[in-house]
Parts: sequence; structure tokens; C-alpha cells
Amino acid sequence: MPSPADDFASRVVRWQRLAGRNDLPWQNTRDPYRVWLSEIMLQQTQVATVRAYFTRFVARYPDVQSLALATLDDVLGLWSGLGYYSRARNLHRCAQRVLQEHGGVFPRSAAALLTLPGIGRSTAAAIAALCFGERSAILDANVRRVLARVSASTHDLTRAPGQRALWDFAHTLLPGFADMPAYTQGMMDLGATLCTPRKPACHVCPVAALCVAHARGEVARYPLRRPSLKRGSESIWLLWAHAPDGALWLARRPVPGVWAGLHCLPLFASEAALHAALPEAVRPSAQALAPRKHVLTHKDLFLHPWKVSLQADTVLAGDGRWVAAQDWPALGLPAPVRTLLQA
Repeated sequence: MPSPADDFASRVVRWQRLAGRNDLPWQNTRDPYRVWLSEIMLQQTQVATVRAYFTRFVARYPDVQSLALATLDDVLGLWSGLGYYSRARNLHRCAQRVLQEHGGVFPRSAAALLTLPGIGRSTAAAIAALCFGERSAILDANVRRVLARVSASTHDLTRAPGQRALWDFAHTLLPGFADMPAYTQGMMDLGATLCTPRKPACHVCPVAALCVAHARGEVARYPLRRPSLKRGSESIWLLWAHAPDGALWLARRPVPGVWAGLHCLPLFASEAALHAALPEAVRPSAQALAPRKHVLTHKDLFLHPWKVSLQADTVLAGDGRWVAAQDWPALGLPAPVRTLLQA
């Protein structure tokens, strides 16, 4: 007689094969490069957004070697607009490590994958399970929600004890080696398409009969949530300095910090500081543009751009440089800065 855990896994596997997602460009493959790339892109980013970026990435960099040999500027340029740019920097570092230390072949175990830059526990498990069938549990945001509801977990999942308890529960549900790829994909699909944060489709969920929260009529209660943090805000002034030939004055942002590692218009903490950075003769010609709001995860940025024309031999303070009109679009630029420049 199968155990409840066996029953859970078999329901997920059967449902995934019959009704799970099979049309995403990174599915139906055991290629760890594509699985890894999709897992990194999907962190805190919607599937609809990732589709186009993933397709462009594999067209430019079809394997880990081509990505490793690319310049960071090229990688950031292709990533531009996807956000959370530390992912792109780690992606590049990880590709280089795989090439240099593993001969361009991804390690097959979650434990070994976990030693690579930018690969956390759940991502390592996803690659190992989907590509190599390893019995490793994943616990991304969608799967956390499924398991918190199935178990009616009363733990605070933002804290280490609660996380450990859910990891332990996830491991008890794993199927045998042969079913690991379908089970892992099924858990992702279940959280993304049925067991959603709002209005979950419990009436068609394959594990509804095993779900404690569903039995109690309390699905919306889980996962338990702590009070949300108060959002902050910050005002930033941007200097859009351009030459007659269309060149722009850009500076690379420091790491860490907002838009770390990206090329950007110079940023200032105040309008006075921006004007002080300009040659005195051109200050009267600087033009204030309409302010813009850019929403980050935990705060809102209020951007105040000023535009000014300078001669190409003008050198502004700091580490910036003139970038030709035909070159700057390919650089890694913060999304709101790119939008501003292309408006």
C-alpha cells in the first residue's frame, strides 16, 4: 500500500505529464545550461518577461562556453531591462567557473552545483533533479506556497527554523529517481498555474485531497505572512550630458549600490550637486526634464533628469567617459535610464 508521500508524488507526476506546462522554451530538455539559465532568469521575474530574454540569450550564447568568453558589458547589455543585475554578473562568473574548473561541463550533483556563483540551494536542486534525476527537493517561492498549504505550516518561512522544517517536509515527498524530472517540473507548474497566491484553483488541483489547508477551508491563510516592511523612497538627479555627435557621458556604477556594475548617466543626491559638476559656462543651458518614478522591490526611486549639451572634449568629474552614439545602446544600462534615452 503506498504511503501518503508516495501518493502525493504520484499525483504530481501524473498531473504534470497530462496537464503541466510543456510549451516553455527551456522545457523538454536535459541540457543543464538551458535549465540553469532559465532558473536564474526566473528568480523574482515573471515567465512572460523571461521568455523573450531567454530566447535572445540562447541565440547569442548557445552554450556555457560562449557565455563564459563574452565580455561582462555584452552580457549586461543583453540583460538590460530584466532587473536584479547581480544575477547577470553571477551568471557570467558562473559560466567562467564552469569552463575553467569543470571543462565546460556542469557538475551533476546539487552539492557541487551549490559551490558555483549565483546558484542557491533550490536552483542547484532544480538543475540536478531536472537534468540528472537526483533526488533533491526544490523550494522556490511557488513550491514553498504549495507545501505550506499542503502541510498547513504554522512556521514563519522567513526565518531559518521555518525554512528548515519546510525543506525537511519537501524531502519526505520526493519520488524515486526515474520520476524526479517530472515531479520537479510538476511542483513548479502546480505553484505557477493552480496553487496561486490569489484564487487558487483547488477544484482541479491534483493534490487537493491531501492538502490540510484545503480540508480546513483555509487555503488563503497560507503561507503565514509577517507584516510587510514599509516601503522607502529616494530622490536621484541624473545628468544627461550629450555631445553634438550624439555621444553620451556615461559612468559605471560602483558595486555594491543601486544599478551596481551598469553603465549609467551620472547620479547626484541633489540638484545643487548636479549643477556643481557642470562647467560654469553651460549651467544656464541645462534643461530640467519631467521627473520619473521607478519602482524597486523595497523602495521607490524618484528620478530627476537634467539634459545639457557639451563639447566632446569636455571632461566631467568622476570616472565617466564619452560613449559614441552607435555604441551606448549595446551597453548594460538601467531600464529607466534606457527608457529615458530612447524616449
